Amino acid sequence: MLNQVHFVMLSRTCSLNIMVSCNKFFWHVVFNLIEESATTAETWVPMDGDAFVTSEGFIFNVFGYEHLAERVFAFLKYIPAQFKKLFHINFLESTWTYKGTKLFRAEKLYTATNYHMFLETFKANFPNYVYFCPFRAKEVISVPIASVKTVYVPNACLQHLSRLKNRDCLQERTLELVNLFSTESKIGMQDFGVHGSVALNMHNAESDIDLVVYGAQNFRKLERTIQRLVDAGTLSYKFSNRLDAARKYKGKYLGSTFMYNGVRKAEEVNVKYGQFRYAAVNPVRFECRVRDDSESMFRPATYSIDSYVPADAASALTEANVPKRLVSMVGCYRNIARKGNRIRVSGMLEQVKNLETGESFYQVVVGTATSEDEHIWPCSG
Repeated sequence: MLNQVHFVMLSRTCSLNIMVSCNKFFWHVVFNLIEESATTAETWVPMDGDAFVTSEGFIFNVFGYEHLAERVFAFLKYIPAQFKKLFHINFLESTWTYKGTKLFRAEKLYTATNYHMFLETFKANFPNYVYFCPFRAKEVISVPIASVKTVYVPNACLQHLSRLKNRDCLQERTLELVNLFSTESKIGMQDFGVHGSVALNMHNAESDIDLVVYGAQNFRKLERTIQRLVDAGTLSYKFSNRLDAARKYKGKYLGSTFMYNGVRKAEEVNVKYGQFRYAAVNPVRFECRVRDDSESMFRPATYSIDSYVPADAASALTEANVPKRLVSMVGCYRNIARKGNRIRVSGMLEQVKNLETGESFYQVVVGTATSEDEHIWPCSG
């Protein structure tokens, strides 16, 4: 029997009606909105960046847009203190508290080593969190819907925040920043969202403001708007490394660090789980040119590429095997290059077969959890 999935309201008195467009290949979940005086039944379409809490208290972020009817693919973000000893990884010194539960986070979330540690720990202690994907022929972390207890959708969380009384300084600043972006970019407030610690109401005064903008066109509009605001001195960029400098997704506003990422609108989701079969061929290192960047802001990030130049003999390919697409499963390589830019890539060559049409093509994937050396770097000059 499918359990109910509950939204925890950031305000105990506000009501929310979330209108979601559902494609036939998404699974649907009936949930209750926890309110003091009302309950509304709705459907949840899992989208990249949504957060959820499991019945065991783990907090995950949804990964991508392809999900089974009874499961959701996700990556582990926060670990309850009672289970910390099960995970033999390095943790951040900082801790978080969610509804009275102390939480820990891995020092490095997106390494191949840590992913395999998460996988092995779940297999040994929570085997229902592990799923063998027949289309990728490997085990992956995938949470059963029956284990999902609480869901946080970014645009819904922003609406909660806007109705919340007695907001703290960071919550006020979050709303001010979104209003600034909306006004300056002419993007409607309904196409923004907030996630991270602010969305889960477990932030502190020094926490980052983690924003979402829905839709590829809106992302590009916001990108241009932020550049104008930086030029005007209203904001400043914050670059910790050359990836930050390439992406320009992080900045400072009135002393707070903010970041923003793109999420597909429902009508932009163009693939369904089980439509393709993926077969790893071999690791490759190469340089190429970005031919199309129109889906590079999402996760997974997709780039159409051409002008493949192998970096070593092992990466030399026949013409038929040259990849036309580059996919990053790692969020830090979103929007790292624009159309016409040249990039250096280390990843896994895959053969992809469309099971509906029988057609095949080749792509390179970064973030397969098979190597720590998979990456995308902009070429200098």
